[in-house]
This record gives sequence, structure tokens and C-alpha cells, in this order.
Amino acid sequence: MGRVNNNNYINFYFMTIINQINPNVTRQSVLLSKTRKEGPKDEISKNANLLIRAGFINKEMAGVYSFLPLGLRVLNKINNIIREEMNTAGGQELFLTVLQDKATWEKTDRWNGDVWFKTKLNNGTELGMGFTHEEALTNLMKNHIRSYKDLPVYPYQIQTKFRNEARAKSGIMRGREFLMKDLYSFSADQKEHEKFYGKMKQSYKNVFDRVGLGESTYFTFASGGSFSKYSHEFQTLTEAGEDTIYCCDKCKVAVNEEVLKDQSICPDCDNKKLVAKKSVEVGNIFTLGTRFSEPLGLSYLDEKGEKKTVFMGSYGIGPGRVLGTIVEVLSDDKGIVWPVSVAPFKVHLIEISSDNKKVKEVSESICDKLAKLGIEVLYDDRDARAGDKFNDSDLIGIPLRVVVSEKGLEKGTFEVKERKTGKVTVIEEKDLIDFVKKYA
Repeated sequence: MGRVNNNNYINFYFMTIINQINPNVTRQSVLLSKTRKEGPKDEISKNANLLIRAGFINKEMAGVYSFLPLGLRVLNKINNIIREEMNTAGGQELFLTVLQDKATWEKTDRWNGDVWFKTKLNNGTELGMGFTHEEALTNLMKNHIRSYKDLPVYPYQIQTKFRNEARAKSGIMRGREFLMKDLYSFSADQKEHEKFYGKMKQSYKNVFDRVGLGESTYFTFASGGSFSKYSHEFQTLTEAGEDTIYCCDKCKVAVNEEVLKDQSICPDCDNKKLVAKKSVEVGNIFTLGTRFSEPLGLSYLDEKGEKKTVFMGSYGIGPGRVLGTIVEVLSDDKGIVWPVSVAPFKVHLIEISSDNKKVKEVSESICDKLAKLGIEVLYDDRDARAGDKFNDSDLIGIPLRVVVSEKGLEKGTFEVKERKTGKVTVIEEKDLIDFVKKYA
């Protein structure tokens, strides 16, 4: 066995202790993932290529990706924004099982189909791996809804889904294993349902505004099926999208191709000059009516003691798809550009020195001050060339870069760069923390 380098061990231990003391600071020298100059040769999507190169995700196989620490930080922030908006609208979070009972799905005629991944128990019992959860939750709610006093109720979850996609070529925007936020509304009647449906339209708009996609996301009219004239999708404009929508630039809504066949004007303002654009669906809301509650026997007793069928709605967002769409829409030729709201860190602090103790001391001090203010920092303390550090910083895409260098300290200044605009500002030491606070 080779001799252990005690200095390296001590340095690693010291860095680990510092990270424990300052949970808002992560040292890049001990970060699990590393950047890459090139993505996998079999990966054609822009979002997955950049996320893999920047160390956010790992491709396990076609349509299946693992989230590394940087990617998980972003995913969790997206989830929390969604969670806050769902809770504000009256949602109650739960977590359902992946494994699905064949008998439940046979009642709605959705057990057969090529979208399923299925498995068997050792005794031969066939099970499915959930691709959605209307049946499972409707069946569960029979234990909790008996009277009109139990309505309305809005359970939701953020949970892994499995779909046997024929095509998995859009990176994390179309996967075979993916995260989904699905909320289901249970109402006494259509009138009560429509009130909540309108509330969810606004909640979804809030989500896309907060994650940085508001300007490029259109409220899109789709076919409504049996229970209403329209359902609605939230479509984000991107050349990487698989959909085509027809946009009304007057009122910022759109119609999908299916609706256009029946109505070639804007449903909101009657504008006939709709423009075809490529897009990706990042969310949808549907009126389900009694499509699932009736065959599964979900009913309640009204004020007169009469038995009524519960009226339902469904509301979905794919957090991973949102993450991939942000990368597709907002990245540039240097790498990812994260909005402040979902960035893995607010500040990328880069230390440029040749073992200069003063540079290290000042860098540590800045990290400590920002961390105490709750500002998350990725601290590049690696023994690497300045150019490599800057290239990695652009690729990773953290909103604000702070450079601590020997030359800067001689002048009592720091170089601060905004990733989104590329604007560089030279800040005096006394003003640095206040500048970062306002930005972050």
C-alpha cells in the first residue's frame, strides 16, 4: 500500500469542517462533479449536453438521467417554487406509490397500452410503474371523501413517473424516468371546480414567472375533450421543442394545432394573425369531470343526503422538464445562464493566486460574511489556471462572479461579473457585500 499523504488528508478534513460550519458555502475543490469539455457523443440535445458538461447531471442511458449535487440544488429550488404556489392555492402535499395495482387501472380501461413499464412479483402478480396517478389517488380518496363537507380538496405530489417513450432524444425534457408535480382537484360540482381551475391558471403563470420562463411561456388553448371546450397547456417557445403553437402577440395566448383546425383565431381577442412557433409543453391543466371518479366509485352525500359523483381536475408540471427548458431558452455560447431564483448558488467566488495567503484569507472572509447572510456561494479554491476557472464559471452559469486576485487586493478592489449581461464592475472592498446583497 502506498504512503498516505497526510497534508492532503489534513487539507481535505479542514475543508470539510469549513463546509459544515458554513453550509451555504461549497468548495469547488471538493465538489463531487467535475466539468467536461465535451458531452457524450450520443447526446444530441443542447440541454443535456450543457448540463452534463457542467456537472449537473449524468446520463445513465437514453432518457434516463441522474442528478448530481449541482443539478439537485437547481431541481430542489424549482420544486420549492412549485410547492409554494401549490400550497398558496390550497394544495396539500402527499406522496403516492410508484407500484400500481392492475385491478384499479382496469376499471378505467387504462391498464393496457405501450406507455407502461410493468413488472411482476415472485408469485406472478402483475404490477405497473406509475406514469400518472389519477386512478391511484381517486381510489385512495374514497377513504377520505364521504360528505360535501369534505370538499373541495386539492392533494398533490412531486414524484417520479415512468413512461415507455418511443423517443427519448430531447435530453431531460422527455425522459423515460422523470419527476412530475401532479395535483388533482376534487370538487362537489363543475361550478366549484371552475373556480379552482381559474386559480390554478394564475398559480402556473406565477411558477413560470418565478423560474425565469414567464416572457417566453404562452397560455395555450388545447382541446378540452368531453367536459369543456378547452383544456390548457403552458408552452415555452424554443427551437428544441417538439410542438408547434400558433401565438397571438396581442394577448400572449396561443392555440395548439388541434384547436387551430376548428378555430383559426385567438380565443381571447379574435385576432386572426396567429404566428406559428416551435415550443415545448412545460405544464398543463385539465378538466376531468367524472372520467375517473365514476368508474372508481368516488362519491359523496350532498346537503340533502343525496349521493353525487365527485367532479375532478388534473394539473401537471414536470420540474425536470422545466429545468431543461431553462437551459435551452436562456443559455448562450459560453454555457448555462441560471436565473437567480433557481441558480445552484447565487455567487461564484473565484480565488486567483499563487498560494498568496492574503488572497486566501480575504476569499475565506468574504465567503463567511456572505454565508452568514444566507447567500449561497460556490468557492473556487482549486489549484487551476485563471482561464480554466473563468471558462468553468461561464459554463456552470451562476448569476454573479466575484474574483479575488493579488492585483485587485493591491488596489483594494474586486472584479464582479454578471453572468446574464456580461457586465463587469470593479467594486471597492467596503462596498462588495452590499453590492452582492442587492443582487442576490
